[in-house]
Amino acid sequence: MHGLFKNEKDKSNTNEQLDHRDRAKIALYKKGINQMASENLNEAIKSFDLALRLDPNYVDALIKKGYCHFLKEEFMIAHACYDKALEVDPNNAEAWNMLALAYYGEKNYQKALDAVEKAIDIDSNNGMAWYNKACYLSLMNRTDDALSALKRAIEIDIDYAKKAVRDKDFDNVRGEITFKRIIEVVVIEALRRGYDAVGKIVWISGLDRNVVEEALQTLQMRGLVLKIEKTSFGFSKEERYELIKEIADKLNVEKPISKDTPEPLKRLKEVSEYIITIRSTIEKGDVNKSIISINKLIDPKEYGSIILEHFPEEYRDLRMYNIRIKDKGEIYFNTNKDNIIELLNTIDRKVNEKMRKTHLI
Repeated sequence: MHGLFKNEKDKSNTNEQLDHRDRAKIALYKKGINQMASENLNEAIKSFDLALRLDPNYVDALIKKGYCHFLKEEFMIAHACYDKALEVDPNNAEAWNMLALAYYGEKNYQKALDAVEKAIDIDSNNGMAWYNKACYLSLMNRTDDALSALKRAIEIDIDYAKKAVRDKDFDNVRGEITFKRIIEVVVIEALRRGYDAVGKIVWISGLDRNVVEEALQTLQMRGLVLKIEKTSFGFSKEERYELIKEIADKLNVEKPISKDTPEPLKRLKEVSEYIITIRSTIEKGDVNKSIISINKLIDPKEYGSIILEHFPEEYRDLRMYNIRIKDKGEIYFNTNKDNIIELLNTIDRKVNEKMRKTHLI
């Protein structure tokens, strides 16, 4: 009996030591993330190294350490970190995607392509991996394959259209008719999601206004889109666009956002109250919840149409932050957290000014 109790006590002590080591490695990992956000890469590497001493197979720390070395253009060390991470977890899509990025930094596009395809094999809905694949293929002058991959990325997340329009990696394919077809796909997707005016499509896609207008004209000529003109107060004409019924039925089109739908100014008070919730979420540092919260603020079926109508510049900045948080993740979020909160404070101040002018408060 004495030996049994001793074994149980030893097991309990071992579990406590393991719990302590787990807590310590996580704390070091978080410290490294914060140091990365402050662009203190050398100190971040030290923190990740200390976490890896406690757990040499800590995949998240290996990936982040590799990214630090990538940013310092120490590509061989970055590769070693990603290789180790993939030894531990061969099905880690992020590790494969980051390995591809390291090869991209070295301009070894074939190896970058091989690695990113592994990421896509693991997670076929990884929009960033599809987008990166399109970049590598474009740089390899594989035009058709690049455009096909880019189309898939945009189908997963329309925000990749904005990146593609300004991304120099696509200079090789920009003049292709298929690239213009992809722009048309973006416009169709925007219409499907309820963005039925040129201005709204510009905001959601990031495309230039003339590009959107040209795409809409082409889609009208092809009989896929209808233009509806309405006269407001007998003077100005409003142009709205909608997909033809056959296309709308196939694509499960969402209800258009119409200016004819009343948006009582009292909803501004809801915006103000919701901003308080967003601020709290961002201050706590929860990246995923912050993305969801900002999405609601810019979604035209939630508060987006109000923000866009009354505060277009702030709406644009919110969208920019949201896109970049999705693309760059926790590091970008932590670096820009104060700026995002300041932007929300500006919106809240303007909301309250407008409510005071309309005697809502």
